[in-house]
Amino acid sequence: MRRWLIGVVLGAATALALGGCGDPPAGTDGDLTDDWTTIAAPAAFTPEAGTCHSQVQDVGYLSSYGPIGCDVPHRVETLHVGTLTGAAAQTDKPPAPGSAGTRTAYAACHREVNKALGADWRTGRVGVTVVYPSPAAWTGGSRWFRCDATEVRGVDDPSVVLRTGSLKGALTGAAPLRHGCYDPVMKGDAVTEMKAVACTSRHRAEFVGVWVAPDTSYAAFDRAEAKAHRACLSLVASYTKVPRSDVQFRIGSIYFQPYEQDWRNGDRGVQCFLWADDRTLTRSVKNAGTKALPRS
Repeated sequence: MRRWLIGVVLGAATALALGGCGDPPAGTDGDLTDDWTTIAAPAAFTPEAGTCHSQVQDVGYLSSYGPIGCDVPHRVETLHVGTLTGAAAQTDKPPAPGSAGTRTAYAACHREVNKALGADWRTGRVGVTVVYPSPAAWTGGSRWFRCDATEVRGVDDPSVVLRTGSLKGALTGAAPLRHGCYDPVMKGDAVTEMKAVACTSRHRAEFVGVWVAPDTSYAAFDRAEAKAHRACLSLVASYTKVPRSDVQFRIGSIYFQPYEQDWRNGDRGVQCFLWADDRTLTRSVKNAGTKALPRS
């Protein structure tokens, strides 16, 4: 259409020249080049927050961007869209795992997702993914990042659940997504499955909180297992209202650490659980004190 319009204008100009008209038509100044509106530079595509999606995306390709309402079945909800600036925006490619840009985006997503959910996302069955533009879109000037949240099956099962409804406020109050009580399946000293159960059912573990580990290497954290258990026992003591100096004689701990790539990207959240090795519980022991947890 634009070529056709230009062709008409050029044709009219030629006709005027051939006709030998010395004066321009009324209402014009005879200059065909000074009245064109400047065409704005094309704006780079940016996804919208508050939208849901049927599939998980690792890369934000425009061709696969199809937001839907959160009131229909979906697997992903974009809770925040941010923009990388400074040195993180000057790279030739989207941020690589473990890079400063990725850690900056992860920190922003962690903060904004927690705000939307009403609590730390690691206290419930929630997964968080940071999505960047495709390499081609990055080259074209896109610098956005998406904070995508999903409902997952369990603390030890990151499979994404097909759900209906927004995740906003999903971890407030007595939320079904919050981690609670578990009856772990053991093989020796290793936990092979964390079976979620009602706290009024027979169980041997209960979620007590998230310990934020020091900013060390993943290998260094792996070597400090005793330190992680001590940190989790401190959370157990606060959760149960048992003195810290006494808690290790009454109850044990289980912890789940982030995956290595998530650790490199800035996630230091260790999920801590109390572990009743030699007894079975039939109630939550939150604020229960020493009477509910006698010494072994």
